[in-house]
Amino acid sequence: MKILAPTSIRLKEELLGLTAQDQLISYDPAANISPENHDADVLIAWGNTNDQLKDAATNLHKVELVQALLAGPDQARAAGFRPEAVIASGSGLHSKTVAEHTLALALNFVRFLPTLAEHQAQKHWAGELGGPQELHPAHQVTTLLGANVTIWGFGSIGTATARLFQAFGANVTGVARSAGEREGFPVLATEDIDRVLPSTDILVMILPNSEETQKALDAARLAQLPERAYVINVGRGPTLDQGALIQALKTGSIAGAALDVVEEEPLDPADPLWDAKNLVITPHSAGGRPVEPEPLIAQNLQALRDQRAGKTANWRNKMN
Repeated sequence: MKILAPTSIRLKEELLGLTAQDQLISYDPAANISPENHDADVLIAWGNTNDQLKDAATNLHKVELVQALLAGPDQARAAGFRPEAVIASGSGLHSKTVAEHTLALALNFVRFLPTLAEHQAQKHWAGELGGPQELHPAHQVTTLLGANVTIWGFGSIGTATARLFQAFGANVTGVARSAGEREGFPVLATEDIDRVLPSTDILVMILPNSEETQKALDAARLAQLPERAYVINVGRGPTLDQGALIQALKTGSIAGAALDVVEEEPLDPADPLWDAKNLVITPHSAGGRPVEPEPLIAQNLQALRDQRAGKTANWRNKMN
């Protein structure tokens, strides 16, 4: 197979399960693929521009597998690759890093780091935030111990995030399309989320972008959260109503929010989000570092080989 690998990531070739018949060729994900490689069988995508992917979709007339390393394959799907090509996502490759970032944003709030930074800038020793403190004041979240954390979107990233919050003593409830138990955590169905919002201290959103998730967190659902609650979105920007969030922060109906994603990226300097009260913005930086992608790539390359050899009737079911 001819496999195109982007220069935006250093892959360990010895872990890709390559055979003597495979050819691994590097390409620039910001430049159009050269004509001599238009016969590639596999395209590994990471850090590609939209224009580059669209050009690749137009010219890779034999491609059978597009292995995106993003958690969601939205960008690759939108490029318009031939219908025979399987579009595989980097599911699981970003779980640990996004979970880590989410925990950092939560601790940032409950340990009052934005407020302390303001006092430091003023060279003021904020003694009122030190010394004897109540562990669980009625209208404030000051620790993850015993905090009620709701994670909306309970896939691989959600479960990794849940484990970190649980390790800090939080009570974690997941929300997904179907109810049940996953990895030892209780999970509510999406239609039942209103049952848990009034008791939520920290709402973590890790929803994919789709028609059904557009503005899933709207003004009505924000109003159900208690005033002490924090909202963290590390999923996709359009899943949250930004205007409603700004209003909730302005009126104090929630305590604060942190956004790693927004509707239109990069965020326009004139966007009112920049000036919203008690809002932390990070530039879609929660992930961005695929963790050990080689086993996933190797597994999907083998699935393609098995399909070619007639060992599987529908190799799409083998892909991750």
